[in-house]
Amino acid sequence: MAREKKNSESLSGVDRWNATEGAARPKPARRGRRGRKSDPHRRRYASTLVVLLAVLVACVIAFTPVGEKITQGLDIRGGVSVIMTASKPDGSAPSADDMATATTIVQNRVNSLGASETTVQKQGDKSILIQIPGATDANQAIKTIGQTGLLEFVRLDEIGDADALAKINAGTEDVKLKSGTYTPFMTGSHIDSVQVGQSGNSLSGDYAVNIKLDGTGSKKFADVTGELAPTNGRIAIVLDGVVKSAPAVQSKITGGEVSITGKFTLKEAQSLKTVLDSGSLPVTLKYSESRVVGPTLGQDSLTQGVVAIAVGVAIVVVYLFVFYRGLGLLTLGSLAVFGIVYLGILAALSHFGLFALTLPGLAGVVLTTGSAADSSILVLERFREEIRMGRGVRAASVSGAKHGIMTSLDADAVQLVTALALFLFAIGSVKGFGLTLALGIACDVVTMFCFKAPALRLLALGTIERHPVFWGVNQDLAEAKRRQDAQAKKGGVRNA
Repeated sequence: MAREKKNSESLSGVDRWNATEGAARPKPARRGRRGRKSDPHRRRYASTLVVLLAVLVACVIAFTPVGEKITQGLDIRGGVSVIMTASKPDGSAPSADDMATATTIVQNRVNSLGASETTVQKQGDKSILIQIPGATDANQAIKTIGQTGLLEFVRLDEIGDADALAKINAGTEDVKLKSGTYTPFMTGSHIDSVQVGQSGNSLSGDYAVNIKLDGTGSKKFADVTGELAPTNGRIAIVLDGVVKSAPAVQSKITGGEVSITGKFTLKEAQSLKTVLDSGSLPVTLKYSESRVVGPTLGQDSLTQGVVAIAVGVAIVVVYLFVFYRGLGLLTLGSLAVFGIVYLGILAALSHFGLFALTLPGLAGVVLTTGSAADSSILVLERFREEIRMGRGVRAASVSGAKHGIMTSLDADAVQLVTALALFLFAIGSVKGFGLTLALGIACDVVTMFCFKAPALRLLALGTIERHPVFWGVNQDLAEAKRRQDAQAKKGGVRNA
């Protein structure tokens, strides 16, 4: 006992810590195949990586092929750019409130068309700029966006335009009524909901727009149809002064459900639904200028951006293998996981029409890819630093990953604030930059917790210690040994 006590007292503080750590570790003889299976840490790390692998497979399926699954913005893919000028029916200049309302309604209509990353903004005092990525038909966009959207219900026997009445009775479609020749008994302000459905004659393949009126509208419609039913009078359904249909009233309609027919195709019916859903414009929008933007310049810029990412990643990989050797494989794997998860999220958002990649957005992708590589290097450097401080490889993998991730999270938090500020308060394509920046930060956090930490700790359970030269920690272990020897020598001289 005395000899053991004397030996313990002769050890330095570092040696005593290492001796205690070594006693706490499982003996090497117990590290057999069965021992590895029973190690709860090994099972936890391996389970995390298996779950991550399943997520990565789902992401690859989601974004393949990339060119089709991730929506591209106007500056990359091309699309339609339209400028429309607003005016009041009486010829006066629209007010600021009128323009603000018109801009909001146009934005709602464009969004209802299924376009993503659209830009709708006021230009000057009476113009609105609309940019729709991926659109190819400027005329259809102008027709849907520029409709005033004023829906009126008019008794045919109260229309004073004789020429229009003759055309309607002859079965002519889309007859324009002269202003002041009719008075509606109800407008579209009483609409509760709008749906597209098959017309009554399903064999024709035509579609109808079915509207549901509110209580006041239902009562008005019931009163008028009650008066017209005995003589099979007709009601003209007028949109922006054009008669869309003029059905005969067979019986009193009390349910408040009205169907607008007119041999609509599905696209035309959906376009009309969009106009009615978004409400009527307070101004008249007239076509001023339109152009179809070609994707050539954008595709060249996209190619250059992808090449920049590839070159940057290649340089980082070379640097990692030179300075970190085998540990560079962890960073390479981290970047692969980061990229796959990132593309999977972008593909999912594109599927639901919530994202389109623009050139500023591509800049955000490049920036966050560099941040992901930086956070991986922080973890590796902290891991090696812990080894040089005298910790064992296994302990260093736990504490090193923890402290390295915490440092990366601090940097990511600052960057996330900037990204969210850009996304919430900026307009146009700058919002895309903020969005891709924020998504990249989120993917980096997922990669750190689900790949970097468990992969490093799993390798530290034995693989790194058995091959320190390949994994690039032999010099760190030598430095730790040198420090321990120096500390032991200092302690020995002091004790002497």
